This record gives sequence, C-alpha cells and structure tokens, in this order.
Amino acid sequence: MINLLEATVSVPTLPMVWFILVAVLWLGYFFLEGFDYGVAMLIPVLGKNDKDKRVIVNTIGPVWDGNEVWLLTAGGAMFAAFPGWYASLFSGLYVPLLLVLVGLILRGVAFEYRSKHPDTRYRAMLDWFATVGSFLPSLVFGVGFANFVIGLANDGLHWNGSFWGLFGPFALLGGVMLVTLFLVHGSAFIALKTKGHIHERAEAFGSKAGWAATAMVALFVICQNVFWPANSEFGNFTVVAWAAGILSIAAILGATLLIRGGRDGWGFILTGSSVVTLFVGIFLKMYGNLGFAQDEAVAVDERLNIITAASSDTTLTIMTWAAVIFVPIVIGYQSWSYWVFSRRISTKNIPDEVDVAA
Repeated sequence: MINLLEATVSVPTLPMVWFILVAVLWLGYFFLEGFDYGVAMLIPVLGKNDKDKRVIVNTIGPVWDGNEVWLLTAGGAMFAAFPGWYASLFSGLYVPLLLVLVGLILRGVAFEYRSKHPDTRYRAMLDWFATVGSFLPSLVFGVGFANFVIGLANDGLHWNGSFWGLFGPFALLGGVMLVTLFLVHGSAFIALKTKGHIHERAEAFGSKAGWAATAMVALFVICQNVFWPANSEFGNFTVVAWAAGILSIAAILGATLLIRGGRDGWGFILTGSSVVTLFVGIFLKMYGNLGFAQDEAVAVDERLNIITAASSDTTLTIMTWAAVIFVPIVIGYQSWSYWVFSRRISTKNIPDEVDVAA
C-alpha cells in the first residue's frame, strides 16, 4: 500500500497535488503520442507502396499535432509549478532534449509536407523523416525516465553528471523497451483504424512484436523494483509500484493475445494501459525526489526535491483553479475530435491522384 505514514519528510498539499497533475499530463502524453510514434515508425514496415503509406499517415493525420499539446502542457506545468525542477532538467539535459526537439521537427515537417509534391523520392525522404523523428523521442524518453528511476547525479541544485553517463545498461534497456512498446501500441492503433491488407499486416506485426515488448517491459519492471524500489524519506510506495509494474506486464501480454485474436479495440486499450501503468510505477519512484539522487544526510531544504523546487502557495493555488476550469475543456474537445475521426480507412479511401498545393 501507499504508506505516507512512513514518510520522514512531510510534503505540503499543493506541491503534492501538482506533482500528481504533472504526472497525469505525462501519462496522457505517452498514451496518446505513444501510438503516434509507433505509427510513424511503422510507415516503412507496413507500407509497401505510396497508397499504403498514405493510409498509415492518415490514421493519425487529424490527431497527431493535438496529442503533442500534452507535452507542451506537461512542460509548462513543470515550469510554473516546479521552476527548480524545470530549470535543472532543461539546462542540464539540453543535449537529450535537443534530440527530442529535432525529432519532433522532422516528424512535423514530414506530415505537413508529404502531400505537397508527388515525387516518389521526395515522399520517401519525408517518410524516413517521420520514422526517425518518432524513433528519436521514443528512445530519448525511455533512456531519460530510466535515469530518473536510478536518480540523476546532482550537486544539490543542478544535474552534474556526464552525457555519456546517461547511457548505462538499465537506461539503454529503458530506451529499447519504450521504442518496442510504442511500436506495438502503434500497430494496435493502425489495426483499429484500418481495414484490408494494412489491417492484416498491423495485426501480424503486433501479435509478434508484442512478445518482445512483454519481455522487455517485464525485465524493466523487475530491475526497477528490485534495484531501485520506490521507498524513500518521502514515502514507501514499494507495493504499489510493484502492482503497477505487474499490471503493465499483464496488459501488454493480454494485448498481444487479443491482437492475435483480432480483438483490435481491446488490444489497443491494453497497449495503452501498459504504457500508463508502466509510467505510474516510474512516477511513484520519482515522488519527492523528482528523479534526482538524494543524499539524506543533507537537510531537505538544501537539496533539489519536491519541496525546494516548488513555486509559492499563491502561484500553485492560482494554477489549480486554472487547471480545474481548462483541463476538462481540453479533454472534452480532444475526445470529441477522436469521435469525429473514428471511422476505419483503407486504400479504397485514398484517391489515385493528390492535388498538389500551388
């Protein structure tokens, strides 16, 4: 159970609430953008010709840029609620974050300009932009959050580790695991949104790659909870972190079996559930320490953590009221957009000729 009574450090209510809200925003981002990344990485795998690739791109065409809003919102919430956390991460880890930015730019350019010219080589180049632009953020986020589980080296205020030190065995496992999990998540979405031979290819890929994803998620969860349990001066979350990890393993295993049996809807729900519960376990480990190693011999107010990194109560109170008003509106609008574009598509829905913009 979550046992805050065992915590030796009392966290004020507002920073606790905003850590949970920031975590929810990241969970939403990885659930939604996870299948976007997976779909884009599968363009050269499942698309055998231009029509196939256009169908694959069109599955996320109406929603991919809206899903990115969750990343901007999560970053903005970190900036406003925990400026110390934001400043330390975004200044110290600017190289990995630059790689994420490059990937997002490549992917955005690919989706926006692919239909502007009919040349085969031009479109092939942009397809690889989309693939690489989705692979890079997936890999970097996997490596990054694995390092948050371990705890980033710091001097009490800022990250002071080395760039190459971020690529340890567990971190690399996290990167490969998240890429594989997103691939299965993306294949489940393609299977859900298409019909015909692309649908069949997506199901075949997901039913095979799902076994690899299950093995990697299981290995990641076991290593995380054995070597870096979610137990610190801020609270003991060990049992809940184990439970979240086991649910993640069970979800991706169940998704693999369901995709294999043609149950696309439930398969997609379970791949998404695996992503969400995996990151629930990670954020439980990050509670209090914000992903930074803590020297408990040093006073709490002299090191970087949820208390010292937080904004004032006035700022957090204003932000809370803003979140109460606007977050439901955003969720409602995005849910409506998914409903509007919920129909399946196939190559029959793609015209032979595409009007080229002047």
